[in-house]
Formats: sequence, structure tokens, C-alpha cells
Amino acid sequence: MPLFRSGGVAGIARDTMEFVLEACEDTHPNEYMGILRGTPASRLDVDRDGQVVTDVLYIPGTEQNPVSATVKTNMIPNDRRTVGSVHSHPNGVLRPSDEDLATFGRGEVHIIVGAPYRWGDWRVFDRKGKPRDLEVLDVDLPDPEDFFDFDQSDIDAELDDDHDVGWEP
Repeated sequence: MPLFRSGGVAGIARDTMEFVLEACEDTHPNEYMGILRGTPASRLDVDRDGQVVTDVLYIPGTEQNPVSATVKTNMIPNDRRTVGSVHSHPNGVLRPSDEDLATFGRGEVHIIVGAPYRWGDWRVFDRKGKPRDLEVLDVDLPDPEDFFDFDQSDIDAELDDDHDVGWEP
């Protein structure tokens, strides 16, 4: 079963994009790299289909330098909420390199953020490197302190939601 959802990415939460910009700036002059995770738009009271990018996973063991960031793929969790990737270009170039395109094979959205990491310094691409739009949405994200506040009924509901979403071949 593939790890990446189909069904579309409806947007990115404003708080998540602010986190991305800060993480890229904090990592400078090295590249930053993370995995994007989505939450069903319906769970966030967004009246549209698809996922809203709400989380960024930093993968342990990621190697960073001023010209690349390398994720150890064996450290990426089997996460059905994954919708793409994000990484920075400290040189400010807002287009994917050949190396970037090689990592875009999975996921629907891939964000490149360039120095100086402000609101106009990012672009979104599909898995083939074609530019695409990604709307920034003002949504209320769950309180991080509630992350571990769940029981079996929550797990069952999550599994039921996963069966309602199509999967990529």
C-alpha cells in the first residue's frame, strides 16, 4: 500500500507555512528538508475536498550543508498522511534542480523556499517539477498538547478515514 494519498491537496495552513519559513531561516546557510503531512480539509472545517498541509516532519539523521539536504529514507515513517516535501535553497533559486526532481517522485506538492525566507520566497511544484498553486489557508490547527490525547475509538476513526481516500498505484 503506497504511503502517499491521492485526492488532492487543498492548501497549506498559514501556521504551517510560517513554521516552514522560520525553520528554513534557522537552518541557513544549510539547506532545510522536511516531509509534509496533511489533514483532511473536512476535519479543519474547510469547505473543500482534499488535504490541508498541517505538519512538517523533520527526519532524524538528515544531513545538511549549504548545497544539499539528504534524508535517510529508511528513517521516514510509514505515514499515510504524507503529501509531499519541503526544502530550502540558501542561494535563493526558486526552481527545482535535477537532484530535486529525483526526490519529487512521491507526494503531490513539493515546496522550495529560497533565502531570505520571506512570504514571497517560496514556490510549489508537482512531482514532475511543474509549478502549481497552493493556497495559504487560515485554519485552526489542533493544540499540540492534544497530540497524545487519544483512545482506540480515535484510532478506529482514523483507519476508517484512510479507507475513504483513494490511494496512488
